[in-house]
Amino acid sequence: MPRPLYSAALDFGATSGRVILGCWSGQRLTLNEVHRFPNAFHTLGAHDYWDLGTLWQEAQTGLRKAVAALPRGATLASVGVDFWGVDYALVNDTGRLVFPVHAYRDARTQAGLKRLANTRAALARIYEATGIPNVFYNSSLQLAEVVASCPAIEDLATRCLFLPDYINFLLSGRMENEFTIASTSQLIDVHSRGWSRAALDYFRIPPQWFTPPVMSGTKLGRLRPELAAGSPALARTQVIAVPGHDTACAYDAMPASPDGNDLFLSSGTWSLVGFESDRPVLGADALAARISNERIGDGRYRPLTNVIGLWLLEGTLKDFASRPGSDREWAALISTAEKLPAPAALLDVTDPAFANPASMKAAIDGQLRKRRIRPPANLAAYVRLICDSLGRGHADAMRAFERMTGKKFTRILMVGGGSKNRLLCAATAREAGIPVISFALEGTAVGNLARQLIALGAVKDLPTFRRLLGAHLKQTVY
Repeated sequence: MPRPLYSAALDFGATSGRVILGCWSGQRLTLNEVHRFPNAFHTLGAHDYWDLGTLWQEAQTGLRKAVAALPRGATLASVGVDFWGVDYALVNDTGRLVFPVHAYRDARTQAGLKRLANTRAALARIYEATGIPNVFYNSSLQLAEVVASCPAIEDLATRCLFLPDYINFLLSGRMENEFTIASTSQLIDVHSRGWSRAALDYFRIPPQWFTPPVMSGTKLGRLRPELAAGSPALARTQVIAVPGHDTACAYDAMPASPDGNDLFLSSGTWSLVGFESDRPVLGADALAARISNERIGDGRYRPLTNVIGLWLLEGTLKDFASRPGSDREWAALISTAEKLPAPAALLDVTDPAFANPASMKAAIDGQLRKRRIRPPANLAAYVRLICDSLGRGHADAMRAFERMTGKKFTRILMVGGGSKNRLLCAATAREAGIPVISFALEGTAVGNLARQLIALGAVKDLPTFRRLLGAHLKQTVY
C-alpha cells in the first residue's frame, strides 16, 4: 500500500481563512484544520483595503502548524492557494507591492460601472468578448479606476497578480496568472484561454501586466528556501497552482452525477449558483440575467450567477447584541426560526442596497417599508426571512438557467457554510421543487487538495476523485 500523502490547502475567504492539512491514504481523503483566522477589509479614508501582510503571516503560521501536525518522519508533498475572486496586487519586477490592495466592495468602481451600463453597444461587446457581466466588483472596473485616477501606476507596476497568484509568488518565487482566478476578472477571452484584447483596450489596462494564464495543476516549483529552512518536512514541498478561485475549488469537490444534470450551489458570503458546461451561456438573455461564464480547472465553463448569499445574515447580525457565538447557539437560533410562520412577503435579494450598506438591518427594513411591509420583530424572524428569501433567489437562478439552455436540472448539490443551515436548505428545495443534497464537505479545501493530488499523480483525474470522495461523504437530502 502506498505511503500516505500529505498536502496543505491555504483557503482564504473574505470573512475568515483556514489552513487544512489533507492526508490521502487508501483512496480516502481526511482533513485536519490546523489553523483558522478571521479576515475583514478595513476602511481608510474613503476606500476599503485588505490587510495582505496579516494574511501572509497567517499563511506562514498555518504552514508551520501543518508541519507540526504531520506524523513523525512525514513530509508535506505540496501546498495550494485559493481565494475569493477579482481582487489583485500590482507589483514591480521584483514582486514588490506598488499600490495598496483594494477590497472588491470599495465603491470606487461606481462611475465606471454606470458608464458601461449606459453604453449598450459597449456593454454587449464586452459581454460577448468575455462572458462576464458588468458587476461593481469586476477586476476590469477596479483596474480601470486605478489607471484613470493614478496614471503613474503604469510606470510603477509591471505585473498584475490576483491574490492567490501573489501568495503563490511569495511561496515559490514564481509569478503566474492562474486561469480560473483570471477568468473572474472580465479580462479573459470567453472563446479561448487567453486575455481579451477588446476588454483590455476598452478598460485601458496595460496588456503587459499579464502573462498567458497557467492551467490548474501547474507545478510552480518548491517553497522558497527561506520558508523551508530548518524544516526537513518542507524541503521538497511543491507549490501547485490549484484553481485560484475558491468557487472553482468548491465545484471541483462536488460529487456530481456524470449525466451533467446537477446544479451546483456554493453557499457562503455569496450564493454561487451554476453548473459545468462545454460551452458558455451568452447572448442578450444571459447578459440581462448577469450570467458569469467563469472557467473551471480543466478550462471548460462554469456558467453561474451570484445571489447575495449569507452576507445578508452576516450583516444583519451586527445589529443584534444577542447574536450566536457557538454552534450550539446557532442551532438554537435556526430551530427557533424554523418554528415561525412563513413570512408574508420575501425580500428582493437582487436589491443593490444590500451590496455594502452601513447597516444591513436598516437596508432590509428600508426595502420592506417601501413595500409597506412591517419589518421582522426579532433576530429569529430576520433569520427566517433571509433564509426563505435566499431560497427563492436560488430557485430563480435555476429557472433562468433552464430557460436559457433548455436543460432540466434534477438535483441541487449544496456545499459551503450555508449547507449546514437546515432552514436555508429546506427553503431552497421548496422553492426549486427538486431535491437539495447537502454534503458534509469542506468544499473549497477539498477541491484545492483534489487538484494537488491530481498534479502529484496520486489520483488519475477529477472524475476519479469525485467517485472516490462521494463513496464516503455524509449527505442530507431535503
